[in-house]
Amino acid sequence: MNKKDKVEFVIKKLEQLYPKTPIPLNHSDPYTLLVAVLLSAQCTDERVNSITPILFKKADSAEKMIQLSIKEIEKIIRPCGLSPMKSKGIYGLSKMILQKHNGNVPRNIEDLESFPGVGHKTASVVMSQAFGFPMFPVDTHIHRLMYRWTLSSGKSVKQTEIDAKRLFPKNLWNKLHLQIIFYGREYSPSRGWVIERDIITKKIGRKSIINKLL
Repeated sequence: MNKKDKVEFVIKKLEQLYPKTPIPLNHSDPYTLLVAVLLSAQCTDERVNSITPILFKKADSAEKMIQLSIKEIEKIIRPCGLSPMKSKGIYGLSKMILQKHNGNVPRNIEDLESFPGVGHKTASVVMSQAFGFPMFPVDTHIHRLMYRWTLSSGKSVKQTEIDAKRLFPKNLWNKLHLQIIFYGREYSPSRGWVIERDIITKKIGRKSIINKLL
């Protein structure tokens, strides 16, 4: 099976499994999504969704957030991990949104990446899920599966994103990146991986990896 056939197989199978792709992080607008995505670094979506209602009850806008101290934010978000760094990021980006963007989350990736605590993946998620721009944010699931599926070298997240954008149609990026995440969590995790359940990897994956599990 060549790469074109593999891509077509992946698209078809993921569409069968996940015809609908709800955004995993609960939010009400671009600002609350930005904060939620920042919190999700090295933290499960479930835990983020349990913490954000508490945080957003106190501050669901940049203007309200800077009324809190960094220590107050840190105390609320502590269960998400990395709270000292994340609280500074949330406070700092809220201040920048007010000072430089009239209180609105900017609609371009360069401005988003200039915020403290916001990297390329977080900015890409906001651009795609909040504003609908075609993006292919690569998280650990996508990085892992693109390698397992022999669609990327696995050398870096940056290279995986380049490969994904080159191989998959642009009009599918926003939905497909969520479908791959859902699939990775359900069928192809990093731990407790059962190859017999992993339909896609078993069909098109790296033989050297598959043979170790069979």
